[in-house]
Amino acid sequence: MLLVADAGIGDAGIGEAVARRALDCFLEQDDASAQVEVTRLGRGLINQTYQVASAQHPWVLQRVNPIFDPAIHHNIQAVTERLQQAGLTTPVLQRTQAGHPWADLGQDGIWRLMTHMQGTSFDVVQSVDQARAGGALVARFHSALAGLDHAFLGLRQGVHDTDGHLRRLTEALALHPAHRLQGAVAPLAADIMAASERLPPLPDLAKQVGHGDLKLNNLLFAGPEPPASDQAICLIDLDTLGPMTLAHELGDAWRSWCNQAGEDDTEAHFDLPIFEASWQGYRQHGGHQLDRTERRGLLFGVEWICLELAARFAADALNESYFGWSSERYATRGEHNLQRARGQLALHHATAATRPARAKLLGVPTS
Repeated sequence: MLLVADAGIGDAGIGEAVARRALDCFLEQDDASAQVEVTRLGRGLINQTYQVASAQHPWVLQRVNPIFDPAIHHNIQAVTERLQQAGLTTPVLQRTQAGHPWADLGQDGIWRLMTHMQGTSFDVVQSVDQARAGGALVARFHSALAGLDHAFLGLRQGVHDTDGHLRRLTEALALHPAHRLQGAVAPLAADIMAASERLPPLPDLAKQVGHGDLKLNNLLFAGPEPPASDQAICLIDLDTLGPMTLAHELGDAWRSWCNQAGEDDTEAHFDLPIFEASWQGYRQHGGHQLDRTERRGLLFGVEWICLELAARFAADALNESYFGWSSERYATRGEHNLQRARGQLALHHATAATRPARAKLLGVPTS
C-alpha cells in the first residue's frame, strides 16, 4: 500500500494515484505493493522531488521539468556508470520494468527514480574546509570523466551565449516600453551593458564534461556539523551534464559558493578565503594540470557568469518568462527576476573588485 505523507505531494498537484503509477513503472510487483511512504524533498524550483521510503530501498522519485529533454537521462546513465567505474559515489538511475531510464506518464509528466544518497546539502558554505572539500570533489568528478566517449543528447542550447543574453535584454527593453518594471530595468540594463564592454573576453577554451550547475546545494556532504560537514560525498542534480568550458563550470560554482548573501541579495560580497580554499582543493586533485590560458579563463569566468545571469534575469523581468520563481516571496515572476538581476549585477561588481587577489592566487595577470 502507498502512503502519501502530508509533506506537499498533494499540494504539488500529482496526488496519490499518479505517485503510484510512477512507482509501479519502476518497482517490481513485490516492492510496488509493499508499504512505502512518499514525502516532498527539498525546496527546488525546477523538478518536483520526493523521497520514497520502503523496507527494501530508499529512493528519490522526481517529476522532471519539461524544460529538459527526456534524452538527458542517457547522459546521466553514461556519466554515473563512468563515475562508479572510477570509484566515486554517485546517485544511479533505476530502469523501468520495461528497461527504460525514465517513465513517460503522458499528461502526468516524465518521471525518474534514483538511488537516495544519504547526506546533507547546504545553501551557504559553512567553512573554508568545506569549500576545500567541495573543490576537491569537483576535481575528482572532472578527472573521472576525462575522455568519456559519449554523444550527449538533449542539451539546452545557448545557456552561456553571453552575447545572445545581452541581445535579448536589448530586445526586451524595446518590446515592453510600457511594462510596469521598465523604469527599473532600463538603468540596470545600461549598467550591465557598460560592464560587459569593460570586461576582457574569455580566452578560446576547450570543452570538457562538466556538471553544469555547481551551486552549493548540488553537493552532498556527510553530515550537518563538522567534521562531517567538511566531507564532500557526491554531486547531485545531474540534468545539466554536458561539454562545457571550465571557466563556465567553475565560474558558476564560485558565483554560488563565494557569495554568502545569496542570489537575490543586493548586498553582495565575494568571499576570497572561500575562493582560495576551493581553488586549493581543486588544484590539488587535478587542477594543477591547468595551463595559463585555462587559469586566465577561471579569472574572468566568474565575472562573466554573474553578468550573464544579470542580463538573463533583467530580460526575464520584462518578458515574465523564467520558469522558476518564488511565489511565496514575490508578487510575480517579474519582481523576483528583477531582484535576481540586481543581486547578480551587485555580485559581478563585488567579484570584479577582487580580481587582483584572485589573479595572484591563480598565477595569472589581471588583464
